[in-house]
Amino acid sequence: MVRIIIWIVMLVGGSIAGVLMDLRWFPVLFKSLYFHVITFILGVVLLRFVLLISRNTGRFLAKMGRQGEEISRMETNKLVTEGMYACMRHPMHFGLLFFPLSIALILGSPSFIFLIAPLEMFFMMVMIKVGEEPEAISKFGEDYRAYMKKVPMFSLKPDCIRQLLQEVPKEEDK
Repeated sequence: MVRIIIWIVMLVGGSIAGVLMDLRWFPVLFKSLYFHVITFILGVVLLRFVLLISRNTGRFLAKMGRQGEEISRMETNKLVTEGMYACMRHPMHFGLLFFPLSIALILGSPSFIFLIAPLEMFFMMVMIKVGEEPEAISKFGEDYRAYMKKVPMFSLKPDCIRQLLQEVPKEEDK
């Protein structure tokens, strides 16, 4: 829940800060219809990819990351190292990293696009490294440490990106 609140604060705060900075430093660009049309289209396309990757990785993790007893919807009890998780350790976070940029593009805020969103993306990577990774080590121990040595946190390899974008059926669709 804390992470969700951090996300909301980052997105809303980034939006407000970006617009305020734009009105002061980039009023001509911020008011340009052409700039807004281009960034809006790019933002919608990027947001579509973010949502698709999140859905696919979430479904895959729900299907592969639970074993045995009934556990809550957002939890896993099995280390998943196949499929998209064989390419990168945090495929869902990879997609979500681009969420601030997609919102910044949709808003057409130069300050948000070029300054705030990259800082938020960097902050998210730090949160993963200092929050998610230690949690996974504590949960899965040496198995996760071995996985860390073999698989990068993120990957831009075309095959990995292709796997992220492949449809993963809902569990009840099996």
